Amino acid sequence: MTPIFHMIAGAPDPVAPFSHAVEADGWVFVTGQMPFVGTSLDSPYPDGIEAQTRQVLENLQTVLAGCGLGLEHAVSVRIYLTHFDADYAAMNAVYADHFASGRRPARTCIGVTGLAKGARVEIDLVARRPSEPVKAGLPA
Repeated sequence: MTPIFHMIAGAPDPVAPFSHAVEADGWVFVTGQMPFVGTSLDSPYPDGIEAQTRQVLENLQTVLAGCGLGLEHAVSVRIYLTHFDADYAAMNAVYADHFASGRRPARTCIGVTGLAKGARVEIDLVARRPSEPVKAGLPA
């Protein structure tokens, strides 16, 4: 199995030397996304944790779409917050709107002392490509 290194047109430029996503054996590991609006690393972040969380999730969707996937394929999510106590509830309210109840990925949320370019939130995730459906009458 040779990994596929994805660089997605329309996704924010990386802040360091990494791919937007790396795929191996149907697993897609999406690099943590920041709340950049557009592709430029010089664009200002939206104000407030709600707007930054929405933008990060939009950026994740852009990367996933470039891999032919969506948030519904996410199986594990990690969230990093620089203002954990102040932002946790508001971030969760926005986050919950992006995943169907009863189909939410496993998740870890961590308070950190800093994120690249002064963001308040960063989110990475692991997605799984759906397996090929079994055709009737053929062995699995």
